[in-house]
Amino acid sequence: MKKNNVSNNIIMLYIMNITQLILPLITLPYLTRVLSVDNYGVVSYVKSLTVYITLIIEFGFLLSGTKEIVLAKFNKQKIRNIIGIITLAKLILSIFAFLLLLVMIYNIPILRRHTLFTILSFWGPFLSIFLFDYLFRGLEKMQIITYRYLVMKGISTTLTFILVKGDSQLNLIPILDIIGSLVAVIWVFYELKKMEIYPAFHEVHNVWSVLRISAIYFLSNVASTAFGAFNTLLVGIYLSSREVAYWGVIMSLIAAVQSLYSPISDGIYPYMISKKSLTFLTKIILFFIPLLFLGSCIAFFGAKLILNIIGGSRYLAAYKYLQESVPMLIISFFTMMFGWPALGTINKVKETTLTTFIAAIVQVIGLVFLIVNNMFTISSIIIVRTISEFSMMLTRFLYIIKYHNDFNYKG
Repeated sequence: MKKNNVSNNIIMLYIMNITQLILPLITLPYLTRVLSVDNYGVVSYVKSLTVYITLIIEFGFLLSGTKEIVLAKFNKQKIRNIIGIITLAKLILSIFAFLLLLVMIYNIPILRRHTLFTILSFWGPFLSIFLFDYLFRGLEKMQIITYRYLVMKGISTTLTFILVKGDSQLNLIPILDIIGSLVAVIWVFYELKKMEIYPAFHEVHNVWSVLRISAIYFLSNVASTAFGAFNTLLVGIYLSSREVAYWGVIMSLIAAVQSLYSPISDGIYPYMISKKSLTFLTKIILFFIPLLFLGSCIAFFGAKLILNIIGGSRYLAAYKYLQESVPMLIISFFTMMFGWPALGTINKVKETTLTTFIAAIVQVIGLVFLIVNNMFTISSIIIVRTISEFSMMLTRFLYIIKYHNDFNYKG
């Protein structure tokens, strides 16, 4: 596993994540203009809930599965067994996720009013079972993930512009995502056929074992999600539809910025599993700090212009929320780099998960405080989330110091 592979991984993942940044930022201004503010609020709210659905179905396999594929060392039979057992586990998890979604629909008015839209939105995360991202990450074939994403989202985005013209086409939005996902699944199975890899179900009895192993990764990801989707869930309950729409636009912008961090973390993860080089990780972080500072300045001083371009004049009042989110965006870069690319690769999975749980507890306590004291506003939620993110970054950094001898200083 060579450094040029790491570079190629990061480049391919950046192509994908820049596309993940551009396509939503193209469709976002379009949807905010053709849909009413209330219906755009529905779209952003349901999308935030599909984060939970995706989280349950993925169950940490993007990390644990990637690690298993790396350790399989290109043994095709082992790889077939791994993807077979993970696929079966995800199918079981998808049943549970769908039942949970039905409970949410029954109990949350905004979902009950848009039941069909919500149920259709489930099928995108379900089809992700058959995209096998953990496999291609473990094999360091990031280009397959990138090309698949370009095809999938390119189709759904293009069709959105062609077919969605107003509130009456609201249900078309998840249907177009399903069409794009189906094309991507066909693409992926074609690539698997070329590599002579297919799911093998010889170890069905091990399904509970792989779920148990991946559970700790899942718990960490669940806690991380408290920073985003859980906030949106409460926003939908306690704030107006207009504020839900404002929150949805801001969270879309934050997610777009944070998506630029993921290629760095994901790209170095397989290399760090092999080399555990703290020197290499430090160089990567130092290289990106100037870019992080430049991006933060653009987000803060250009907040009004960004909101005007993305949402139009109806969303311009939300610019202050973007400015208030800048410290959180800076902190989250270090949080991500100190997590799985660092502690996770020296087998400090429990410690990494614990840091996330500590931050989640801080988050929940903060949110309860806001609700009890009638201080639940978008600005106050952003402050609580920033404090939570900082607590996770700090605890992870302290763990790196504590276990620094487990790293290599070469490589």
